[in-house]
Amino acid sequence: MSKTRYSPTGLHVDSLLAHAGGGCDQATGAVVPPIPTATTFVRDEDYALVSSNHIYSRDDNALFRKTEHLLASLEEGADSRLFASGMAAVAAVARIVRPGGTILAQSGIYWGTTLFLRKHCARNNIALVEADAGDLEAFQDEMAVTKPDLVWLEVPSNPFLQVADVLSISAQCKQAGALLTVDATAATPLLLKPLSLGADLVLHSATKALNGHSDLLGGVVTTGDSSSEAWAFVCEERKNAGAVMGSFEAWLLLRGLRTLALRMERMTRNAQAVAEYLEKHPKVETVLYPGLASHPQHELAKQRMTGGFGYLMSVLFKGGKEEALKVAGALDVFQRATSLGGTESLVEHRFTIEGPESGIPENLLRLSVGIEHEQDLIADLEQALAGI
Repeated sequence: MSKTRYSPTGLHVDSLLAHAGGGCDQATGAVVPPIPTATTFVRDEDYALVSSNHIYSRDDNALFRKTEHLLASLEEGADSRLFASGMAAVAAVARIVRPGGTILAQSGIYWGTTLFLRKHCARNNIALVEADAGDLEAFQDEMAVTKPDLVWLEVPSNPFLQVADVLSISAQCKQAGALLTVDATAATPLLLKPLSLGADLVLHSATKALNGHSDLLGGVVTTGDSSSEAWAFVCEERKNAGAVMGSFEAWLLLRGLRTLALRMERMTRNAQAVAEYLEKHPKVETVLYPGLASHPQHELAKQRMTGGFGYLMSVLFKGGKEEALKVAGALDVFQRATSLGGTESLVEHRFTIEGPESGIPENLLRLSVGIEHEQDLIADLEQALAGI
């Protein structure tokens, strides 16, 4: 599955990441960038800026710019903006649509996004339509009927791991004048580049695999057209609404990005092995993972995703809620915690977190596969499954 990946700089993506998107700090020669702590910047006697790029740290942060430039390069995009959290990035993009407009959102995506969109749209006189993007023809029919201002996809989706056809949907969006946003958190830019498939905006919860160490909150939005009206709004929203990342968090994110390629290589390999093991287990009903031939969009995922199928999967166990919780409770290597994309493997009973309103099956466990040895992960699952 591995494909050669070169960045706009000419460097292989792995090399670009290892050097954090650039060489040493030009001022000091340090191989690690400094953490800027100043919130404001002086002017000279004529009240001119000492540095034209530094007025106030909400937007004028050299570390932000360095990290954003690296992320834009990874996405093969024109520009990026960091946000204080993944949900802050979600909110900024959703607010592009004005009252009276329409958002068509993929159903069965991250519940936090769905819940925010429902409440935001209800409060602001925005029509929200939710539709299954796994059925391309039905989704495109819905687009033709609703004529949305913004189409929202999540690829692969969380927790059902659907792989929407971004290329086909983007073509229809362009014909209809709709903006297409893709949340690619579960793929990272190393496995999926929505902008190259025609999306207008791509967003990630940087809290997850981009950082990879479960120690910061962050989000990022990237555009393929930095001159667009939509991008101008996203930039203004970040600056004026103030949902900015802290300098230390930006430093942690940049540090985490240095090992993204290595982490994703191990995590995707582990996830494939775990998915293949679980699919054959007699106590497992279904494994939702695009790397399996049984996945309904497996062939599409092979065409669109490069370097593997990601680290996230969901498993439905025979029985019900009780059996799923027994498995989760018996796991030792997999940690029982919410979130995903860290070096450590996590297991989550999504129904407990989200409740019946979300439509999550009670017998579903979501696994975020980390960088441990695959045999330890499989042995952990084997001993846990022996108890049901």
